[in-house]
Amino acid sequence: MAGAAACLAPLLLQLPPSLAWPLAALAIVAYTVNRRWPTGLKVVLALGMTGFVFAAFGFSVGRDTGMALLATLLAIKPSETRSARDARSLLGFSLFAPFAALLQDQGPVTLVVCALGIAVLLAALATLAESATSPSAGDPLRRRGRKVAGQLLLALPLALAAFWLFPRLATPLWGLPENALNAQGLGEEMTPDDWVDLFGDDSPALSVRFLDTPPARSELYWRTQVLWRFDGRTWSDGLGKLAYPTSPPRAAAREIRYEATMEPTNRRYVVLLDAPLEAPEESSLLIDGTAVANVPVSRTWRYLGRSATRVQPPANLPDGLRRLALQLPADLNPRTRALAAQWMTEAGGDPRRVVDRALDWISAEFSYSLTVPPTGRHGVDEFLFENQVGFCQHFSSSFVVLMRAAGIPSRVVIGYAGGARNPFGDFWTVRNMDAHAWTEVWLDGAGWVRVDPTAAVAPDRVLDTLQDRQRSGALGPAALRPLQDIADWVRRSWTESVLSFDAQKQSRMLQSFGVEELDPYQLGALFAAGIALIGALTLWYLMRGQPASRDPLVAAWLAFTRRLRRAGLAKQPSEPPLSFGRRLSAALPARSAELESLSRRYAAGRYARGGLPDEEVRRLIAELRAFRPGKPPRPTGESR
Repeated sequence: MAGAAACLAPLLLQLPPSLAWPLAALAIVAYTVNRRWPTGLKVVLALGMTGFVFAAFGFSVGRDTGMALLATLLAIKPSETRSARDARSLLGFSLFAPFAALLQDQGPVTLVVCALGIAVLLAALATLAESATSPSAGDPLRRRGRKVAGQLLLALPLALAAFWLFPRLATPLWGLPENALNAQGLGEEMTPDDWVDLFGDDSPALSVRFLDTPPARSELYWRTQVLWRFDGRTWSDGLGKLAYPTSPPRAAAREIRYEATMEPTNRRYVVLLDAPLEAPEESSLLIDGTAVANVPVSRTWRYLGRSATRVQPPANLPDGLRRLALQLPADLNPRTRALAAQWMTEAGGDPRRVVDRALDWISAEFSYSLTVPPTGRHGVDEFLFENQVGFCQHFSSSFVVLMRAAGIPSRVVIGYAGGARNPFGDFWTVRNMDAHAWTEVWLDGAGWVRVDPTAAVAPDRVLDTLQDRQRSGALGPAALRPLQDIADWVRRSWTESVLSFDAQKQSRMLQSFGVEELDPYQLGALFAAGIALIGALTLWYLMRGQPASRDPLVAAWLAFTRRLRRAGLAKQPSEPPLSFGRRLSAALPARSAELESLSRRYAAGRYARGGLPDEEVRRLIAELRAFRPGKPPRPTGESR
């Protein structure tokens, strides 16, 4: 039961909590209640849990549904496990659970939990095998653990050969996990209040190692998408045919090179440090300064980035982009339109003065909060003139509407701001809770200029996210922060060394050993040859000097005879135990009683009808293992 439970655990960890907890409770009851369950009860439980599983996944048939049904089977199966045959069947089915869990997640924690589950299951299988071949004897727990550990170590070269030599595919044979379709991260639109849950998510979105001196914290703006079109509530891309690739801009200030590891989002946007100078491989740089991948980012992706703190502005703003950057719904937010027109008139048509006046107003009259009153049809008017409290989505959206109403081309940019340096791996972690929205306005002669109205209200919230959230407890107690840093370092190291081992890295590894580029068939042949060699070496090791029987009593006797052989008292191949004992007594008269007792009891335990009592067998095994030819005699422990 312990082996099946240990294998079920990693599978439950991959299921939604609303499904995992009921299955765990059912498994605990099935594993602990020894009475036979009525057939009707088992049928009702099986049908009820099956319906519950399908309901949890919207009555769809897919990988996640199959995994949940497998977990249901393993949770109920112990209720009908009575014999050793039933136990072996349960353990055999349980082996599917850790492999199913690895289809969903290949992280280091999942791998360790799966490996421990398989080890416990192998120990349970060994116990069943020993009880079948020798019911009166059994290995101590520590010895059985060493045996299982040895078997796993023998399998390690095979696993490494499969990892290094098996042909790498661009996508898994089994397709993408269904949970990749629901990967967390920024969406492709922005509506006020739809990021509140994201601000509480401390899972990593991006990890970055700077290849040059890191930029100032005030420059840590990570760009993902530019939003142009506004319908009165929601911002969306809106570029359409204008979203064409463009030539890279030129740096007007210091260049920054970095290596990024982006978590899967199942979207095409690429997270780049503002302002990007080029797009990574397998992606394109668009005219609005964002990059899109050739395919959705459905797995962890490592890429090189090159940005600058400032780029040379384009000579002019194309008419199509200008119209898009001034678009507003015609019949919404009249108070904002009137204020913008007034400010532009008072500024003498100078856009810079309007921008500065808006920032001064926001800094003096507005406050930052994640608790925002709901708004109606004229949401921007209500925010600017009534509520005057919100977070980055409200500030950026209202600021762009205000600027467009004044005739200043502007747009919303979404991404991340800030990040925390990890002292263990010398890299920076950007989390989902660092999601941020800011604005860009077009100023003649300067091009697109970043303006962050949220920073005018709460600059610490925008940039000093780590210290701010440690003080507020959003990341838990400060004393636990090093543990999270270590976890991030382990996750990044695992991603770099294992999860990102693709066909290119495999080719470079083989070239380092003098093997030039191979096609998949040649690589498969090399893999098969490696497997054959490792299998032959493993078989030789298992056959070398190993006893033919797995009976612990026989193993202890063979170890006893090997020690005597090294002392010059070798047992003849056809010599019976009793004859060997008499010869030993003659050769070692001081220990004759002990040697005759050991040989006589072994013959009785091995060949006599009924054998020896279990306690006597365990005592005999211990004495055979403890015997040393050079030690003085000791009490035999023989029953009188």
